[in-house]
Amino acid sequence: MPADTADAPVRRESEASSTFAGLRRFNLSMAALHAVQGVLMLALSNDFALPVTTAFLRYDATSDSLDPRLDTVAELRIGPLVAAFLFVSAIAHLVVSLPRVFGWYTDRLGRGANYARWAEYSVSSSLMMVVIGMLVGIYDVAALILLFALNATMIMFGWVMELHHERTGRADWTSYAFGCFAGAVPWVAVAIYLVGAGNAPTFVYWIYVSIFVAFNVFAVNMLLQYRRIGPWRDYLYGERAYIVLSLVAKSLLAWQVFAGTLRPN
Repeated sequence: MPADTADAPVRRESEASSTFAGLRRFNLSMAALHAVQGVLMLALSNDFALPVTTAFLRYDATSDSLDPRLDTVAELRIGPLVAAFLFVSAIAHLVVSLPRVFGWYTDRLGRGANYARWAEYSVSSSLMMVVIGMLVGIYDVAALILLFALNATMIMFGWVMELHHERTGRADWTSYAFGCFAGAVPWVAVAIYLVGAGNAPTFVYWIYVSIFVAFNVFAVNMLLQYRRIGPWRDYLYGERAYIVLSLVAKSLLAWQVFAGTLRPN
């Protein structure tokens, strides 16, 4: 057997080890970048808060009818809420870099799946959706829960698609289509309130457009990954793209909210 042929498996193993070592450093750097921004949000933000409300029906004896009564059940500070989705990402990147977890992480990546990504996104991006909803005036507690749940459902359809691909070796686009539908509904709800407001601050419109585009780029990345187009033939290329997109989207939202409402007076 020629020497270069005999050495090929060793070279491939060395290259894979180097690639995964770089991926660990990449995740650790992303953990640090998210965490630093989260700390800055807590340290620099003012006390700006928005109400969480209910509108339960109450019997009005005068009119002999059930009428909604608007009550504020909490005042939610936006600074810590923004910091929360940054910290969720920081913790996720740190956890997958831990020695006992990293082996599981890279094993899943080798099979074309990353369930840790979907678990993190189901929380962090759903918190982002809640922040955006509140900025346009969606305060009802039930509506906020539904925004969170629908966005998380979109993410979980991504999880299901990867699970199906790992087990069968082929892509099933049903989950992708259902996820697109679930993910679109919160943006429609936010658009209704944004248009209805008529004179929302300019930064809110920028947030809507920029984060809507960012969220859709995630879907494009998944499409390219499963169609195996160009560099997306390598699953790790798509993985790194997800990581960069996550940092960009969260940073965009965090600092636009900070500039619009959280700057100290």
